Amino acid sequence: MTRLLDLMGTPDIKIITGVRRCGKSELMKAYIRRIQEMQSDANIIFVDFYDLKYEALKEYHALHAYIQDRYEPSKMNYVFVDEVQLCDRFELAINSLYTSHKFDIYITGSNAFLLSSDLTTLFTGRYIEIHVYPFSFSEYCRYYDEEPDQERLFDDYVVQGGLAGSYEYKTERDRTNYIRDVYDTILNRDLVTKYNLPDTATLTHLGEFMMDNVANLTSPNNISDTLTAGATNTNHKTIGNYIRYLCNAFVFYDVRRFDIRGKKYLNTTSKYYLCDIGFRFAQLGRRNLDYGRMYENIVCLELMRRGYEVYVGKLYQKEIDFVAMQGNEKIYVQVSDDISSPATFEREYDPLFKIRDAYPKLILARTRHQTYDYEGIQIHNLADWLRGRP
Repeated sequence: MTRLLDLMGTPDIKIITGVRRCGKSELMKAYIRRIQEMQSDANIIFVDFYDLKYEALKEYHALHAYIQDRYEPSKMNYVFVDEVQLCDRFELAINSLYTSHKFDIYITGSNAFLLSSDLTTLFTGRYIEIHVYPFSFSEYCRYYDEEPDQERLFDDYVVQGGLAGSYEYKTERDRTNYIRDVYDTILNRDLVTKYNLPDTATLTHLGEFMMDNVANLTSPNNISDTLTAGATNTNHKTIGNYIRYLCNAFVFYDVRRFDIRGKKYLNTTSKYYLCDIGFRFAQLGRRNLDYGRMYENIVCLELMRRGYEVYVGKLYQKEIDFVAMQGNEKIYVQVSDDISSPATFEREYDPLFKIRDAYPKLILARTRHQTYDYEGIQIHNLADWLRGRP
């Protein structure tokens, strides 16, 4: 919402993206209400293609004419089109409206049809992508504000995840079914339709393998070898393409490695983080569960939400979980489940000690204590840090 308010009135096409069911449409509607509160005379032109009322506009000439007819010269004119991909050749209408310089334009659409990789070819004018993630832990706490125990809420969040639509259901079975249905729709409708995929079994096995290996260094070659050994007939080229499709649809995020000493990016292997850990529990349950890697996944998404570019750090033979950069700012982050044992604590702080610069260094763990300092390294209770508390 803050990002949208900052962009209000700029000439760019504002495109709200994110994984299916993360709340793009709800954000758009909330933003419209905010505009109406701030500008009582604003002219809001809204089209929701999931509403049969707009069925006749699912052709780009009709959409363009409908919006042009509702232009009011004496007012600020806002255009909102939800599920824009349901209008055939929608980009022609949107580009024409953009070049008229009369409208402040906002659109959302299915994650399979408004991929980041497609936006440059779809829109000839300048656009800005506003990316939406599922609920953060802080938002989860605001939703369940009647529960005072933050650590209990965090335990629940790790299992339920941030797809707020699942919160409407009272039982774990129904919540899990909801999340599983969302995931199946992304794979079997969005991606199969978008890329005309002949082999959904390989895509399914790949998705489950990547969920089971979040925060592990991997590559298409070793994934292909592992799946082939498990009787899935595939190859590294297919796996590489399917990984790209899953990342394009925002199911996973590809986090590259960064050589801290050499100050260069490494392309050999990456880590993949799931857009929401609720998918992992819905699909795999507690099989091979590693809470430390789940916490690492949560922290990665939180750093992205806060506007950082996120990389996996490499220093000699040591690994730093995250190198997060934003402008001239840089932070180094280690994530752990439990650092109460001296050996585990040493394993986490030792790589940070070897970094020879003055940027902040953090360890995030389930300490359940207030933030403290150890030899210049800030030790945060994970749940407090996720809520933005010192």
